[in-house]
Amino acid sequence: MDNPQKYPQKLVRDRIPEIIENSGKQYQIEYLNQDDYRQTLRDKLIEEAQEAAQADDDHLLSELADLREVIDALLTSYQISPESLNQRQQQRYQERGGFEQQIRLLHVSRPGDR
Repeated sequence: MDNPQKYPQKLVRDRIPEIIENSGKQYQIEYLNQDDYRQTLRDKLIEEAQEAAQADDDHLLSELADLREVIDALLTSYQISPESLNQRQQQRYQERGGFEQQIRLLHVSRPGDR
């Protein structure tokens, strides 16, 4: 490739090479083994969570959809059923509650601490 643009080496959606090719550009890809794929998915999870956290109101839904796509891929990769995830979510909700009350923890101390 002559004068390739620099892009971070990151996990991309399956149709991205096709989209790049249709735009008249060239690309280089690699297929990951299972261990590398799982680690790269975890990295992508952080990337997408940061994008969702920084999104304005108009783009939040798209960023949450991207985040959910990565979560779904992780579930598939680890052979975790969506039902298992839902059950665990409900269990944690029962144990710790949700976020409905909009509580922000400001400080925790032991009796006698200053």
